[in-house]
Amino acid sequence: MVFSSSVAVFGAPYPNGIDDEFLSAPLTSYGTQKAIGDLLVSDYSRKGFLDGISIRLPTICVRPGKPNKAASGFFSNIMREPLAGQEAVLPVSDSVRHWHASPRAAVGFLLHAATIDTAKVGPRRALNMPGLSVTVAEQIEALRKVAGDKVVARIRREIDPFIDKIVAGWPSRFVAKRATELGFKADESFEQIIRIHIEDELGGRIA
Repeated sequence: MVFSSSVAVFGAPYPNGIDDEFLSAPLTSYGTQKAIGDLLVSDYSRKGFLDGISIRLPTICVRPGKPNKAASGFFSNIMREPLAGQEAVLPVSDSVRHWHASPRAAVGFLLHAATIDTAKVGPRRALNMPGLSVTVAEQIEALRKVAGDKVVARIRREIDPFIDKIVAGWPSRFVAKRATELGFKADESFEQIIRIHIEDELGGRIA
C-alpha cells in the first residue's frame, strides 16, 4: 500500500535542509493528519497487517486544471494561466522559496513506491521525496526562458498578507538521501517542470 503523505508533516523552525532525521512536528491540521497516516503505515506494516510505504510529496507544480483556493495554488497559477494566455495573481514576494515536483515526477514516485522492495526501506516507512528548491523569482525566470517576456507579463503582483504568512511557515529545502538511494528521481530543473506542463497539458503549444 502506498500512502500519499506530505512535507506538511514538518513544522518550523527548519534547518537549511531538512534531512531524514528531522523531527516530524506539524503546525497545521492537514500536516497532523498526514503525520498520523505515516505512523499508522509504519505501525501496521510492523504488525504485518499490510505492507506499506508513505511518500511525502513536495508541492506539485504545475498542477493541471483551474485555480482553486489552496494556499499553495499560486505556485501553479503563475505558470499555468500565463501559458494559457490568461492573467495570474502572485500573492507573495519573489523571494519566497519552496520545494516542488512536477505531476510527472509525482506519478513516478507513486509507481516506484508501489514496486519497491520494502525490506530495503526498513521499519521507518515514511520517505521524504526528492524535489527542486526554487524561489518564486527563479520560477518566473524559468518561465521567461521557456515562454518569453510576453507570457511573464501576464503575472500581476498583489501581495496577500494572509497567504504570505502561511507560506512563510512552510519547509523550502530537503536533503532526501534515503529516497534518492532507493531510486526515487526528481525533476532536473524548473524549466523541465514547465516544459512537462506544456507537453502534457497544452499539447506542446503556448498561448
